[in-house]
Amino acid sequence: MKFFACALGWCIEWLQAYFLVLDDIMDDSHTRRGQPCWYRVEKVGMIAVNDGILLRNHIPRILKNHFRGKPYYVDLLDLFNEVEFQTASGQMIDLITTLEGEKDLSKYTLPVHRRIVQYKTAYYSFYLPVACALLMAGENLDNHALVKNVLVEMGIYFQVQDDYLDCFGDPEVIGKIGTDIEDFKCSWLVVQALERANSDQKKLLYENYGKKDKASVEQVKKLYHDLDLKCEKLIEFLLFLALLGCFC
Repeated sequence: MKFFACALGWCIEWLQAYFLVLDDIMDDSHTRRGQPCWYRVEKVGMIAVNDGILLRNHIPRILKNHFRGKPYYVDLLDLFNEVEFQTASGQMIDLITTLEGEKDLSKYTLPVHRRIVQYKTAYYSFYLPVACALLMAGENLDNHALVKNVLVEMGIYFQVQDDYLDCFGDPEVIGKIGTDIEDFKCSWLVVQALERANSDQKKLLYENYGKKDKASVEQVKKLYHDLDLKCEKLIEFLLFLALLGCFC
């Protein structure tokens, strides 16, 4: 049983590696986990796209080799395929909101942010590992909707934290250089800023958000500070801990 659990763990890691390799290319990112993004490594470049596909193709091969005799084999295949589709759908929503000619801060709301992160992050990062364990235990996933809902909420909170660290985190600590402001991302911070900014602050945000120059980025970060978003994040964290306590 331990071996099979480890095999599924590796499949989940390969799926994440596949997503991250391609995501870094699409976002033109520079670093990941303290190292240059794979496509920025010398002599790799766009070969990274094929590397990502190879990572993805490890999954069905491992599942076939070790699980095809298991009664939950088909359910595992369906689970990985569905989660990949959900994640790709979230990535699509994320990308189309940042297209040149489509950039419009007025579209950035909490429901839009939630939809992006629910599909792009929550399903594969939080739901998938637990769903794999449930299938191994002989459970029907349809009977555990509450488990799924709680895990999705945890995944959404995780992305809120990631959005926060993208802006305020130390690159030496978090392992990457945040670019959400430059990339016009629908992050939790900009959504919160739009909800509480006055007309002058909104004008400043519209004029500077999504620009690559350092001065514009600093203007946006200063506005976040002025709106007490950094302080409110601590309150969000405490509320989340309280939420977790409800399920313990």
